[in-house]
Amino acid sequence: MTWTIAVAALAALLLAGAGGLATEIGPWYRALRKPTWQPPDWAFGPAWTLILGMAALSGALAWEAAPDAAGRWQVALLFAANGLFHFLWSPLFFRLKRPDWALFEVVFLWLSCLALIVGLAGISTWASLLIVPYLLWVSFASWLNLAIVRLNGPFR
Repeated sequence: MTWTIAVAALAALLLAGAGGLATEIGPWYRALRKPTWQPPDWAFGPAWTLILGMAALSGALAWEAAPDAAGRWQVALLFAANGLFHFLWSPLFFRLKRPDWALFEVVFLWLSCLALIVGLAGISTWASLLIVPYLLWVSFASWLNLAIVRLNGPFR
């Protein structure tokens, strides 16, 4: 299991790093009107670190619990799809400065979190449950994204 945890942790670190590189908290972002209930900017890093750490543990548990190669393939596909949708949000919102496009994309991220919960449940209950906070945070982030679009749109 040691190598499985190492690979999952590396994948989570790469995803977090890529997301961080795509996130630019500059003048454009600071000028956006944001809802009063938005957490402070410094809170997002620790929240995502915890969530991606739990997702990495989930992936390792599911990989080890998978009954065969087909089960491991299912785990890999679920996490790969989620990783793609997780990554895409930041460049859409921050680099392209399109919170409206990010709001459209976050639906796919949310669905990929739900797919992880459902898809992993038959392999490992713990792996599935470890994704629930991720789904809840993406739900909150989606609501925040919607509020920013409503307060600032239209975007061009």
